[in-house]
Amino acid sequence: MGPRGTWLLAALLLLGLCALAGAQKPGACQCSRLNPHNRVNCGFPGISGDECFSRGCCFDSSVVGVPWCFNPLPKQESEECVMEVSARKDCGYPGISPEECESRKCCFSDTIPQVPWCFFPISVEDCHY
Repeated sequence: MGPRGTWLLAALLLLGLCALAGAQKPGACQCSRLNPHNRVNCGFPGISGDECFSRGCCFDSSVVGVPWCFNPLPKQESEECVMEVSARKDCGYPGISPEECESRKCCFSDTIPQVPWCFFPISVEDCHY
């Protein structure tokens, strides 16, 4: 195999690995803590749970009238910190640093403006698929 074939093989391997990494099954808290009426469709009518999970999406067919295959909540450093923005309970003050927040044993995420960035964690005992 020449240099051109080696590069092509390397590129295909890299693309395959990226595709596998992008379709990881979301954590239970990423799925169960999302209000059913806030679900954003991630599949198609009749999609199976396995097929939905293989897309990196959540699956829950227990609620009628909402998508069963849906986008998960954003992944956080700790499952205890995965929650809808509306569920955040302030644990700090405006301008708190990530280090100060962590010293209070709280979660920190500054990706969304106008909401608490330092907030109390929630026990993972209530998370389920």
